[in-house]
Amino acid sequence: MEVALSMRVSTSRQQQHQTIEQQLSRLHAYVALQPAWHVADEHIYRDDGYSGATLKRPGLDRLRDRAAMAAFACVLMTAPDR
Repeated sequence: MEVALSMRVSTSRQQQHQTIEQQLSRLHAYVALQPAWHVADEHIYRDDGYSGATLKRPGLDRLRDRAAMAAFACVLMTAPDR
């Protein structure tokens, strides 16, 4: 099953304590436990420094476009507000 990964940090504090790379590592580790799951590089969506107050974010925009095309079966993130 093809899955997508979505990550975001918006504040400098988050960039220090919950970095994009930490989120990515955690999500990849979870996917590795699911033998039938696969993540293509083009299905990794990042929004570094974008506030959750706006829905206009490059990574989120790409994720929505690809979801509309059924490019993957599910989206994983470390927390719902990410």
